[in-house]
Amino acid sequence: MNIGRAAEVSGVTPKTIRYYESIGLIQAADRRANNYRDYSDTDVETLRFIQRARSLGFSVKEIGELLALWRDKRRASHDVKEFAERHIVEIDRKMAELAAMRRTLASLSQLCHGDSRPECPILDDLAGTKKARA
Repeated sequence: MNIGRAAEVSGVTPKTIRYYESIGLIQAADRRANNYRDYSDTDVETLRFIQRARSLGFSVKEIGELLALWRDKRRASHDVKEFAERHIVEIDRKMAELAAMRRTLASLSQLCHGDSRPECPILDDLAGTKKARA
């Protein structure tokens, strides 16, 4: 199938497919006589795998590692579980960081009068001035 159809059925844009090929995440597609890319069902399955992994927040590097695990039919599921659990720890860290950011911004927002005056504790904090910390 051509790149447009592969994109449609995998949920990945043609530009992204070309990018994945350029970085070696997927193998370059075979070429037809007219030099158009020709994707197989296996290629589309791989693209779906990548898309799903991206939706779960895995980096491109991590997806490369997951693809290697997926392709290795003799791998232990323990290795895959360990990989996923490390990612969960990273997600938890990011969630805690986002919660702290939210608390800080909510606190600053409460300090701001939100009126026509130019004084703004939010901007003062971003600038690192003492006014916002008072």
